[in-house]
Amino acid sequence: MTSSILVTGGTGTLGGHVVPLLRDAGHPVRVLSRHGREPDGGVEYVTGDLLKDEGIEAAVEGAEIVLHLAGGPKGDDEATSNLVRAASRTGVKHMVYISVIGADTMPLGYFRAKLGAERAIADSGIPWTTLRAAQFHDLVLTVVEKMGKMPVVPCPGGLRFQPVDSRDVAARLVELTLGEPSGPVPDLAGPTVYGMAELARGYLRARGRSRLMLPMRMPGKVGRAYRDGKNLSFDGATVGKRTWEDFLTEQLGRH
Repeated sequence: MTSSILVTGGTGTLGGHVVPLLRDAGHPVRVLSRHGREPDGGVEYVTGDLLKDEGIEAAVEGAEIVLHLAGGPKGDDEATSNLVRAASRTGVKHMVYISVIGADTMPLGYFRAKLGAERAIADSGIPWTTLRAAQFHDLVLTVVEKMGKMPVVPCPGGLRFQPVDSRDVAARLVELTLGEPSGPVPDLAGPTVYGMAELARGYLRARGRSRLMLPMRMPGKVGRAYRDGKNLSFDGATVGKRTWEDFLTEQLGRH
């Protein structure tokens, strides 16, 4: 008998890859969304809001597995705590969470909230699996597109990324979701580390543009953490297959 799976954040970038994979694997899939939608392709949509603690118990009811993809710029720890409380009351057997590399090392509110969410799940008493991933290619593209519109592109020195393809992350998450609870699993990062200037130049070249690049230094604890590579993962990390260059060629070819 296949397990019923609730996916939070199932309408986002990552969810758009995950949900079809779960459905194709033959599992009943329910998606929790803040906006109501009609059932589509065998996927049920339920309305709720994790941060406001609305509609969560109804969404979780009957689900054996919860794949928690939903996230935002702030409040992920609180939203996840609300989800965990509901899941604890309804008999969920496995919670799977997507977090971010550097959750326990980067001195930024977003990372601290991710760590709080990780702890809420780990302390819930529900069997769990957490995967930390690097920034998605999609996010990096959004950033460099905005930078490329400036007459002079600011390039903070020491700011490096290991961007990973969201499809690689989706495939790994589905594998983990359909497997046994594993606790913390190896990080998932992209195959190459890039400086911010490299990413910006690659985008500009692909667009046939040129811009002045302005080196700058990031101050304080955040700048030091980035220069020390606290947002990167090397030892034991799983490496995604799709490169930034492949992604960029694919995306820009659509425009």
